Amino acid sequence: MAPSGADVAQGPCLALVGATGAVGTVMIDIMNERPSWPWGEVRLIASPRSAGRHLTVRGQELTVVALSPEAFDGVDIAMFDVPDEVSAEWAPIAASRGAVVVDNSGAFRMDDDVPLVVPECNLDRIADRPRGIISNPNCTTLSMMAALGALHRAFTLTELVVASYQAVSGAGVAGVERLYAELAAVAGKGLGVRAGDVREALEGAGLSLSESPFPAPLALNVVPSAGSYKGDGWFSEELKVRNESRKILGIPDLKVSATCVRVPVVTTHSLAVHATFAREVTVEQARDVFAAQPSVILMDDPENGVFPTPADVVGGDPTYVGRIRQALDFPNTLDFFVCGDNLRKGAALNTYEIAEALAR
Repeated sequence: MAPSGADVAQGPCLALVGATGAVGTVMIDIMNERPSWPWGEVRLIASPRSAGRHLTVRGQELTVVALSPEAFDGVDIAMFDVPDEVSAEWAPIAASRGAVVVDNSGAFRMDDDVPLVVPECNLDRIADRPRGIISNPNCTTLSMMAALGALHRAFTLTELVVASYQAVSGAGVAGVERLYAELAAVAGKGLGVRAGDVREALEGAGLSLSESPFPAPLALNVVPSAGSYKGDGWFSEELKVRNESRKILGIPDLKVSATCVRVPVVTTHSLAVHATFAREVTVEQARDVFAAQPSVILMDDPENGVFPTPADVVGGDPTYVGRIRQALDFPNTLDFFVCGDNLRKGAALNTYEIAEALAR
């Protein structure tokens, strides 16, 4: 017998796999906030240790059920907010039971038979899903894609250089807890006068780097490392920016170089974007393009200190853009700064927007 969910008249059945995780929790917040509601049933699914918990969706208390093949019986659309290895195993099972899977992990992003979708850029791709799976991009790539996709449609992107400043929540709950612990260890100590001060303070507080999700201290520091090391000087987050940008924008030969940096910010990724186009583009034209995008907010008055920062935009759904300027010495090139909440648009919201489009 299929697990019970929230029954609301007619409509497709939506499952949320990973309902009790960091992104799953944000997903439920988004579901509770949406103005329209196309679902006839919502089913919350998580690991067996989380089964039995009660969560509220649209005013109804739902019981979380354990991940199993039977949990997908009768499900039309299944959103996966779980680690790569869990998606790799269970997304095909959900698809085999008849569900269209919208997966937020990295398990299928570069699979030729799985579309990688950002609704503002390539929503038409959701109909082309041979494996019954649609993939959600990495939060770093996604944070700039609404803005970059709009410029590409207008001026044709040819080259992209990106520096990211990534929040610790991109590394999960462990990343957030580590930053808070480090900040507590260094607070009020007047550190940073000499090399090794921060490391000594962390060691004195029992915070060994061998137990950290990061290879260097985050408190009072920045770390030019995000993801796993892939050789030849590159980390996985940097390669994701390159490969995913090419796939989403449909430019297989796009020239891309990225440097991804972890910074002591809890939530919201920031990116400095250097984008070159096939056609001439002015700052005024770019502002007009951004202003026409419903999911892009302009904060671009640097003379008066107006530009996006993580502290300004955390908790928001749009992409925030500022510091728009003509690149000196580079023709047909713009530099701009982008901020996006990596747990909302960078993960949960994009996944849910794809599910909503499927429901329509």
